[in-house]
Amino acid sequence: PPGIVPNPPSIFPGPPGIVLNPPSIFPSPPQAIPTPTGYIPSPLGPVLSPPYYELSPPYNVPSPFGFNPSPPEFLPPIVYPPPTVLPPPNGAPTTALWCVAKPSVPGPIMQEAMNYACASGADCDSIQPSGPCFQPDTIFAHASYAFNSYWQKTKIAGGTCEFGGTAMLVTVDPSEFLH
Repeated sequence: PPGIVPNPPSIFPGPPGIVLNPPSIFPSPPQAIPTPTGYIPSPLGPVLSPPYYELSPPYNVPSPFGFNPSPPEFLPPIVYPPPTVLPPPNGAPTTALWCVAKPSVPGPIMQEAMNYACASGADCDSIQPSGPCFQPDTIFAHASYAFNSYWQKTKIAGGTCEFGGTAMLVTVDPSEFLH
């Protein structure tokens, strides 16, 4: 009839057969724990971690995009002042020596070394256009005169004939072959 809503059944059919209950006796843990009968080795030594390496920066560091490095700048030789300590006495026989420019040194480098010699006490008035040693008018001749002038004044106090590697000592009087 209308208005009556049937309820679901209260008894559900189950599986056919016998339903077993769990056993009522539970096993207990053993009273004594047996010890192992064999030898168990322990780990050998300490466990090592992998080695630590700190990477060095790369040799060729890439340049930023659009940046082209310029070639290295050419610098004049480094010229050090003479030492202030006197050299040890020397019993060797004296030979006449002159400090002259090396002919293989490029002109701009020789000019820089000559400027140093002139600024450090060499007599460079003689190689000026009105001076008695202006001729021959070459950078080699002028630098040789300036180097020798400086060295002759400073060698007793330990001055050297170096001028950044642009000079050398000779045993032949340069005035004989520079004219």
